[in-house]
Amino acid sequence: MSIQIANVSKTFGHFQALKSLSLSIAAGEFIAILGPSGCGKTTLLRMLAGFEQPSAGEIRMNDAVVAKPGFSLPPEKRKIGMVFQAFALWPHMNVTEHVRFPIRHHKETPLRIKQQERERIDDVLRMVGLSQHALRMPHELSGGQKQRVALARAIAFEPALLLMDEPLSSLDAMLRMDMRREIQAVHRQTGTAVVYVTHDQSEALAMADRVVVMKDGQIEQVGTPQDIYLCPQTEFVAKFVSKANLMRGRWSEAGFAPDGSEGTIVWQGGQIAGYFKEHGMYPVRPDQLILAPSDRPGIVGEVVNVQFQGREFHYDIRTADGQWEVISPNCFQMGNKVSVNIATDEHAG
Repeated sequence: MSIQIANVSKTFGHFQALKSLSLSIAAGEFIAILGPSGCGKTTLLRMLAGFEQPSAGEIRMNDAVVAKPGFSLPPEKRKIGMVFQAFALWPHMNVTEHVRFPIRHHKETPLRIKQQERERIDDVLRMVGLSQHALRMPHELSGGQKQRVALARAIAFEPALLLMDEPLSSLDAMLRMDMRREIQAVHRQTGTAVVYVTHDQSEALAMADRVVVMKDGQIEQVGTPQDIYLCPQTEFVAKFVSKANLMRGRWSEAGFAPDGSEGTIVWQGGQIAGYFKEHGMYPVRPDQLILAPSDRPGIVGEVVNVQFQGREFHYDIRTADGQWEVISPNCFQMGNKVSVNIATDEHAG
C-alpha cells in the first residue's frame, strides 16, 4: 500500500498539533516517525489509523482518499494492523485465539486466509517465534512474548499497512534488541508497509528504510538513517538524533576555524549543511572527537565528568566555548587538561 499525506494539519481547539505536513510512503517501505513527546507523531499515526480527521489536507492510500476534513474512512475498512505500547491482550484468550480473532472478524481478511485459517495461524506463530506457546494464556507469557502475540495478531489477516506506536518502550533493554530483530524479520517476510512511531533514536536508525524527524508538528528532515545521522540539516536534528556538539567558530573558503583554536586548526566541511555555515556552527558527534594530552594540536579543555562504558569512556569536557560530550577509548581522569580535535579526514571534501 502506498500512502500520500498532502498538506495535512490538525488542530485541537487553539492548539495546532500538525502544521501542513506532507509525506509519501512507498508500498512495503519501513518508515520511522521520530521525535520528542508532543511533536505530533502519535496524532499523525492516529490519522493514518482512522481515529482522527485532519483539519486540513488529505490522506490517500493507493490513490483513494481515506481522510480529509469532515471525512475519515473507518479503521476496519483500511486494511491496517496496529501494535500499541500497551500489549492490549485479552486475558481470557490464549495465543492461538488472539491470532485467530482478526482472521475471522476483520472485514479485509482475504478469502484464501479465511479458508486456510489453521495454516495461517501456524505460519504467523512460526514467524514470530511462538509456535511452542500456542496454547498459553497471556499471564503465562513474558513481556517479550506478549509483544510477539500483539505483533502476530496485527499481521494475521495480512494487512497492507502496519502501524506501530512505541511498541517496545515498556520492555527492558535486552528485550528491545531482540524485538527489533523480530520486527525487521517480520517486515522482510511480509513485505507490509510499516509506520513506526518512536522517540528512541536507536530504534529508528536500526530498523527503518527512512526516518522522518518531527518537531512541533512539523517535519524537520526526511532521509535514510545514514543521511539523518551523518548529515543533519537542522540544529534540532543534529542535537536530537546525532547528539552532536554544536561548535562555534568562523567559516571561510579554507573550512571551519573553531573558537578557542586561535586559528591553529581548520576543519573541512564539504558535507555540512548550509544552515550551520550560515550560523557559524559545526556539528560534531561525540564519537568524532579525539582526546589527546593538552600539548597536542586542538582546543584545550578540562575533564569534568567520566563514565566508563566498557570499550570506551564517555566524557564531559569543559572548554572556553562551553561543555562538550566526547566518546573516546583513551583514558583520562577528572580534572585532566586535554586537547580536543577531530580526525583530519572528517567531513573532508
